[in-house]
Amino acid sequence: MQLNLEHPDQAFYLRAADGTSALVNDRRLHTSFVLSPDQLIEDWQVREVKAITPQDLEPVLALDPEVILLGSGATQVFPTAAVMAACLGRGVGLETMTNAAAARTFNVLAGEGRRVVAAFVFTA
Repeated sequence: MQLNLEHPDQAFYLRAADGTSALVNDRRLHTSFVLSPDQLIEDWQVREVKAITPQDLEPVLALDPEVILLGSGATQVFPTAAVMAACLGRGVGLETMTNAAAARTFNVLAGEGRRVVAAFVFTA
């Protein structure tokens, strides 16, 4: 059986993520970051999902997503109702999941050409 290496069309893709780090392309990241298929924003200042404010979402929303994937670390933690309302008020979906699940979902949606942005939270 012949196997072919598939190269994503987007500039950035997630190779792995867990509760302590993520591998974006060939770079290992240990601090919170925001990722779209064509942009990486490192050192996102959020360190705890429950502490996210609507203002913290501004760099995420500035990327004009149709859906935001919020990677909450090793376990699923939901943001406040104010954060959810800030997204819904703009017509943007917000899905919260573990970092590993957010990485898998990001790659699928980005591969489909969707306007997806993933925001990953790391406590360290």
